Amino acid sequence: MARTRSSSSIRWRYLNPAYYLKRPKRLALLFVAFVSISFFVWDRQTLVREHEEEISMLKEEVERLQIELGELKHEDVVSVKKTNTTTTKIDMKKMDGLATDPIEAQRREKVKDAMLHAWTSYEKYAWGHDELQPQSKNGVDSFGGLGATLIDSLDTLYIMGLDEQFQRAREWVADSLDFNKNYDASVFETTIRVVGGLLSAYDLSGDSVFLEKAKDIADRLLPAWNTPSGIPYNIINLAHGNAHNPGWTGGDSILADSGTEQLEFIALSQRTGDSKYQQKVENVITVLNKTFPDDGLLPIYINPHRGTHSHSTITFGAMGDSFYEYLLKVWIQGNKTAEVKHYRDMWETSMKGLLSLVRKTAPSSFTYISEKIGNSLIDKMDELACFAPGMIALGSSGYGPDDSSKFLNLAEELAWTCYNFYQSTPTKLAGENYFFHSGQDMTVGTSWNILRPETVESLFYLWRLTGNKTYQEWGWNIFQAFEKNSRVESGYVGLKDVNTGVKDNMMQSFFLAETLKYLYLLFSPPSVISLDEWVFNTEAHPLKIVPRIVPGEERKPSNINVRARTRKEGRFGGF
Repeated sequence: MARTRSSSSIRWRYLNPAYYLKRPKRLALLFVAFVSISFFVWDRQTLVREHEEEISMLKEEVERLQIELGELKHEDVVSVKKTNTTTTKIDMKKMDGLATDPIEAQRREKVKDAMLHAWTSYEKYAWGHDELQPQSKNGVDSFGGLGATLIDSLDTLYIMGLDEQFQRAREWVADSLDFNKNYDASVFETTIRVVGGLLSAYDLSGDSVFLEKAKDIADRLLPAWNTPSGIPYNIINLAHGNAHNPGWTGGDSILADSGTEQLEFIALSQRTGDSKYQQKVENVITVLNKTFPDDGLLPIYINPHRGTHSHSTITFGAMGDSFYEYLLKVWIQGNKTAEVKHYRDMWETSMKGLLSLVRKTAPSSFTYISEKIGNSLIDKMDELACFAPGMIALGSSGYGPDDSSKFLNLAEELAWTCYNFYQSTPTKLAGENYFFHSGQDMTVGTSWNILRPETVESLFYLWRLTGNKTYQEWGWNIFQAFEKNSRVESGYVGLKDVNTGVKDNMMQSFFLAETLKYLYLLFSPPSVISLDEWVFNTEAHPLKIVPRIVPGEERKPSNINVRARTRKEGRFGGF
């Protein structure tokens, strides 16, 4: 009789290794099962561990954000207490590490070195004065002793990352800048240089001292608009508020001087919440729009009593230029909304008129903008009118495809002419104006050069808008000509004659405010003072684009505070 096995002994046999050694298939099956279970357990443990790590990281991130939020709330409270404004923080960190061409970087540093040379010379020999006379090494007060070069240079210093120089200038503004002067100041020059320079420094740094000073000087200028028509007088005494026009205009106001305060005063209303500045300057455009001609071209003299224009020269050069520039730029400043559409409409009308002034030379077909007196065209173009290529390029995107292409091509043709204003002289620096004669292309009229920026300004805009590096090359050639002919031991000077190279004794404040700034930006990444976020006044002071104040609506003031990192070589773009 066979012996039967107990159930217990049967179960234990599966734990005996000999059982599996005699049965290889079952051994293999057991091995596969063991490996599968091991992988499953290991994977679950890994997932749990990774999940725990992620939770830990998220907790740390939440704690960091809570700390930053608390800091921001504290900063906002402090800012509101100091300036009675709400702070908009613009993060410039995203610009760090941008790729940059080594040649552009090298050229940008050369321009920065030029700014340092100009600024150090001013600081040494003319500190607090309006302008430096480099040859005689002394300062002069061309604008009543308002520190014009210092204020004009604030934003250039800031953009280039020259922090120590900026801080010293800031201290002078805070401690020594005094507008209570018995001086008859130009409303136009004081607005574009001083009000514009202070507002730009405020927009870049967020330091309220600049806004307070801008408001002070603007309040002293405001009585100039108290005329029967609202067209301002162009001269005002800063201490007493007595306003008048220059005797040589026959009592008339100058077009550019009366129509080039809109950007600055609108910006001041936005930042202070006080609409009186905006109302004064926008009323000027309302008055001029009532009798705006079909071709959009206004003579350079306007009667401040009647608000009508007189029979005088029509030009995109001296005394006319920046009126047309501001029609476009106020539209940009106003976010291109319906509220500012009339500015764009007026500008487009003026561009139709500009086309009627465009002519070409023989034999080289240089395109230029002539001037007009009555029905007669004058074959003359100021270097000042070389701002027009940049303006036209900037405004071309607001047209439909066909007109946009047409105007951009015109801008490029005009820029080529302006570049040749420089290339056609022995010094490679442009004269003040040019005349055009059949068969002779162009000849220099007034032959001095005072370090003007207009051509470089247009090259900057065309490079930004087209990406064509040719404009960088042209700008570099112009910079080298300044270095060769205008750099002296104690700054930079103009030339009395671009044909002989004889030097003058003045470093114009706009050389630091405009010429060197546009050259620096010409070799900087496009995100540095982006044209989508900033608009330049006619003195090259960038103003932040913010929502407009609608007259009659109560609006909180805006504080445009760009807390850019202090960098050794530059605040913007990580270079």
